[in-house]
This record gives sequence, structure tokens and C-alpha cells, in this order.
Amino acid sequence: MSQVKRASGRELFGWAMFDFANSSYTTVIITVVFCVIFPKIIVGDGPEYRLGNLLWSTSLSISYLLVLLTAPFFGAVMDYTGQKKKFLLGSCLLTVLTTAALYFVHPGSVLLGMLFIIFSNVGFSYSEAFVSSFLPGLGPPEDLGKISGYAWGLGYFGGLASTAIVIFGLGAGVYTLENFSNLRLVGPVTGLFFLVAAIPTFLWVREQTPARKIPPGKNYFSVGFKRLRQTLEDIRDYKDLMVLLISFFFAYAGLSIVIAFAFIYGDQVIKWTPLTQILMFVITQLTAAGGAFFFGVIQDRWKAKQTFIMTLILWVATITLIYKVGPLTAFVNGLLGASLKAEHVFLVIGSIAGLGLGSTQSACRAMVGLFSPDTKAGEFFGLWSFTSRLSAIFGLMGVGLLQAILGLQQAILVCSFFFFVAIVIIWFVDEQRGKAAAASHAGE
Repeated sequence: MSQVKRASGRELFGWAMFDFANSSYTTVIITVVFCVIFPKIIVGDGPEYRLGNLLWSTSLSISYLLVLLTAPFFGAVMDYTGQKKKFLLGSCLLTVLTTAALYFVHPGSVLLGMLFIIFSNVGFSYSEAFVSSFLPGLGPPEDLGKISGYAWGLGYFGGLASTAIVIFGLGAGVYTLENFSNLRLVGPVTGLFFLVAAIPTFLWVREQTPARKIPPGKNYFSVGFKRLRQTLEDIRDYKDLMVLLISFFFAYAGLSIVIAFAFIYGDQVIKWTPLTQILMFVITQLTAAGGAFFFGVIQDRWKAKQTFIMTLILWVATITLIYKVGPLTAFVNGLLGASLKAEHVFLVIGSIAGLGLGSTQSACRAMVGLFSPDTKAGEFFGLWSFTSRLSAIFGLMGVGLLQAILGLQQAILVCSFFFFVAIVIIWFVDEQRGKAAAASHAGE
């Protein structure tokens, strides 16, 4: 693989700003605010909200199904035509417009809410894969961990800023029908934040692949499917990339549950107060940013595989502690003679979990970059997106059905199992062999 020069500081900042921008969507809509509004206000099947939780899982799963069927194809088209920025812009606008359209979702309009969640999450998922495909061209292999970690860490400050605007500026931290006039503004404000914050990406990030015209008699579909078919035929040459993606499948199954249900769990199982919710959000955003920065640095100095394993071990431990938060609270109170509540211990555990929130995904993204030939980055990150979305369907529908039968507290324990399986599989990855395979296919 030809040695890629490190991009300018302005271009790196522009690329990282897209993580800052799109974190507004995943944080406000998927993780913190609208994920509570949907079962509690739009569906409103309290007190346990099992139907609302299941429909939330179903909406996200449908969106991921649409993405996994199309993202690798779009990646192949991008690589051939050299139009990554155009595809990225399209995915950004799709997310912005459908997120803003959540304004029209009222209590009881469940199908409309599901529709806008499906298409906004499709746009977000596309954009996550499309912007990641720029990573191999932003610097040499030994810098990709730092570059990816820097961007992912910056993203958490975007999530922090956008959620602060929504909760404190709009007063959207009170989930009641009386406050719905403020809650319905969550979508438009989040969409506007995403749009404005993404501007530096389109101004300063260069198109990396030379533009090519579609040959006579061909079209985007024929070219895209031909390249995708060739990649799938040659995938046996990228053994370590495939093993990595299988491990990431199980890791992201657990992560997708954490991202979509952490604050639902706090609201429905822990019964936390609004103050604890706000503290959890702020602290986890800061620890997640710190974790992404920290693990990104040690990944380049150590090894990507070991870094990935460290984050997975962290997840197994924290999910198990979350499941046992009640007995753990009683134990701590007895040991210290304190009178802590479960929400206080949950806050501490969640803060520790935040260290792995961005670092797990960032470490895997950097490894995909290391294992990707320069001419197949779009396709391989399309496969990365395919893997994550398929695993999200597996994880979200699994926990959605389990919580409908057993309750959310019991169902959440499945995350530890997923992370443990990911640890076992990643041991079979040979990092040096994976990088060598990418180098041997460079320029093809």
C-alpha cells in the first residue's frame, strides 16, 4: 500500500466535524430524548411500555434492514465514480429532513413516528459509513487510530451540545403530555444542528478518488453490482477483515442495545430522577469522549486488536454490574454505612461504561481502515455498515422480544453474552496479516 501522507489540520478537522454533527442525531433521537418520548408519549402503553419498547426496536431494525441491503452497493458506486461527497451530502440531507419531520408526530400517531424514525436512521447509517470511507486517505496506517479516535471523541461533544440545547433550551427533559409543545420541537432543532455542524466537512474534506464516467451501455446499478460481486468473490483474500467483521457483529449487537435502551432502562427500571438522567448524560458524554481519545492513542502505540479486546472486556463487566445494580447498591450501603439509591450506583457504572461507548466502534473503524486497500475503502466500509446494521437487527429485535416476555431488566443481560462472544472471535484476527493483505491489493 502506498504511504498516505497525513491530511492537513483543516481537512482532519472538517472530517471530524461530521462526527460532531451526526452525534446530535444518535444522541438526541436514538439514545437520550426521543427514545423516551416514543414509548412514553407517542405509544403511551405504560406502566411497563413493553409495546412501545418493541415498536421502537422494530423501527430501528427495519431501518437497519434497508441499510444492510443497500450500503455495500452504494459503497461500490462511490469507489468507482469518485463521488463520495455527493453520496455523503445526500445521506446528510435525508437525515436532516426526516428528523425535522418528527415535529408532525403526535401522541397516537405511532405509524408516522415509526416511518420518520426508519428513514432518518437510514440516512444517519448511510452517512456513518460514507464518511468513514474517507478515513484510509487521511493519513498513514500508524495514524488512523488517533484520527478515528479524535473524530469519535469530538462527536461526543456534539452530542453533549445538541442535547443541552434540547433539554435546557427547549425544556424537553420533562416527558409529559403537558410539555408536548416543547417535545415536538426536538426533531427540527436536532436536524438544524446536524445541518449546520456538517458544513465544515463539505467545505474542507477533499474528494479522494478520481472521478470516472460510467462506460457506455452501463449504469450505476450495473457498475455497483459488478464491483460488489467482485469484492465478495475476492473476500477470501481478506480473511482477517472478515473475522473482524464477525466479531464486530456480536459487539455491535450489544452496543446497539446499549445505545437504544440505556436511557429507557434508566427511566423504566431504575426509575431515576430527571437530575440523575441529566448527570448520566453529561458524564457519559465526557467519559465516552475521553475513552475514544485515550484508546485511539494507545491503539497506535500498542495494537488495534488488543485495544478492541480491552473495550469489550470493559463492556462485559459493566453490563453485568448494571444487571446486578440492586444487590450491588445494598452491598455498597452495608459496606460503607451509606444510604445510596440504585440510581446513584447506576450513574457510577454508566460513567465507567461510557469509556467503551465510542472506543469500541472507533477501534473497529480504524482496523477496517488498516485492512482496506485504498481502492476498496468505500466497499469495505459498506460491508462494515452492513455488518453493524445486521447485528443491530439481531440485537434490537432480540432484546425487544425478550423484554416483552421477561421484562427489560432480565433482557438486558444478553448484552454481556454478545460482548463475550466478540472477545472469543477477535482472538483469531492476525493484525499484521490483515495489513499485508490490504497492501498486496493496493491500487487494484
